[in-house]
Amino acid sequence: MSSKMIPVVKAEEAVEAEEEELVDPQVELREVCSQKADAQNLWAKYQECNDRVNSRSNTAETCEEELIDYIHVLDKCVNKDLFKRLK
Repeated sequence: MSSKMIPVVKAEEAVEAEEEELVDPQVELREVCSQKADAQNLWAKYQECNDRVNSRSNTAETCEEELIDYIHVLDKCVNKDLFKRLK
């Protein structure tokens, strides 16, 4: 008699209830932030460095600094609004 009082949910039913596709707000914000002028300038510097490094057969140069600068600006921009969008 106590088994009738406990509701049973099958896995298929639970999946159907969660059909709404989750969207990561960080991905959306990164896209918006990557279009801003300061991010565009740093991306161009990174691409220029990357092209320079790839054009050489033997070089110790890396574009790590340029990439870190670009990601830092992106993350700073994203962090302004990210936590407002999280549930």
